[in-house]
Amino acid sequence: MDAAAIIPGLEPAARERLVVARAVELKRGQKVFEPGQACAAFLVVTAGTVRVSTVTSTGRELLLYRVAEGETCVLTTACLLAGADYDAEGVTESDVEAIAIPKALFEELMAMSPAFRSFVFSSYGVRLRDLIGLVQDVSQRQLDRRLARFLVDRAATPLTMTQQEIAAELGTAREVVSRLLKQFAADGLVQIERKSIVVAAPKRLARLAGGV
Repeated sequence: MDAAAIIPGLEPAARERLVVARAVELKRGQKVFEPGQACAAFLVVTAGTVRVSTVTSTGRELLLYRVAEGETCVLTTACLLAGADYDAEGVTESDVEAIAIPKALFEELMAMSPAFRSFVFSSYGVRLRDLIGLVQDVSQRQLDRRLARFLVDRAATPLTMTQQEIAAELGTAREVVSRLLKQFAADGLVQIERKSIVVAAPKRLARLAGGV
């Protein structure tokens, strides 16, 4: 399958230019790109799946998304548009077939072809929404550590902020903070007074904040 066949409404002139795009075949487990690598081509996957992930500050792998048949890589698009290097890793999860559109041709098509621009930005928008959902999910799953760090940093004196104010600082809902504080209190980490929160076990709370 060529690139023109999967880009709807592509103009004749753009189709002619796409004949220089080359087919790429990758084996399962092959690295497609890695952090610090320059982006040389826009890839459209025509068969198989590519896994895109990064490593967190704690050394754990975080899956960002997968690129499947008919899809493009949002990170590749971003790097091409910004002239930046990759800051994540892409590895094939199966044998993969793709169309590689060289950077110079990508830029030419972005300038000359409304259909190509629409395809690129439509794919980019869909994937960006997925990434925003991932960020929100990770943020919520790590909120207990963030709240623990917030309390540890202010453990010298009783904290007189309201739960709503704490929630605003952490970018979450008051109900989430209330639930976590009740759990912290049940675990003996804090004491919830009428108008303040007292850190009862700063060392244990610090360990929670550090994820150990």
